[in-house]
Amino acid sequence: MPDRKTFIVEHLDPELGPWSELEYVAIAKETARAGGTFVLSSVPPALAANLPAKLAAEPAFRAETRGVEELYPGKEERGRVCLLDPRAEKDISPDDKARFDVFLFGGILGDDPPRDRTGELRVKGFEGRRLGPVQMTTDTAVRVTRMVINEQFTLNMVPYLDHPDLKINEHESTEMPFRYVKGDDGNPVMPEGMLDLIKKDADKSIDDLF
Repeated sequence: MPDRKTFIVEHLDPELGPWSELEYVAIAKETARAGGTFVLSSVPPALAANLPAKLAAEPAFRAETRGVEELYPGKEERGRVCLLDPRAEKDISPDDKARFDVFLFGGILGDDPPRDRTGELRVKGFEGRRLGPVQMTTDTAVRVTRMVINEQFTLNMVPYLDHPDLKINEHESTEMPFRYVKGDDGNPVMPEGMLDLIKKDADKSIDDLF
């Protein structure tokens, strides 16, 4: 029987750019295959009413205008929520499967350099776990967490690719400033359409794609 875990990404931005849309669709599809639920929380109401159709159609996906503090107001409820926090004292491990039902991501894991919005939640009773020292995209962070919790990988068992070079054309490549999971083909696991987006917007900074 699948483990019905919930993965929550806090989306505080009034807009949802093409990069984030591709990431969120990928998270929703992979979460559905694992039998879980993917929630975007703190979504501004205007955005919640106009989410991309492809994302809204995903059966495992739910948008919430409420923040996680409202979704989990009590101390006992918050005790079952794991905050993925680069400043936590402990790494996430397979043992956390029994301890937590919900895994919470700040939604800014793909920022370069990383910003610490997670600090607000840290002081509100959400217990933290680390995913390692190298910055990940949001979909990679959720993917690695699912591998640890559902598939019982330890973090050092996960095959990684750090800062891969992506070939844009015959003469040009770009180095991605993130850690990815290494796929069976040796390439970084990325959302469907992401490579095309990066190639198409090669003249833009990565920040502009979010």
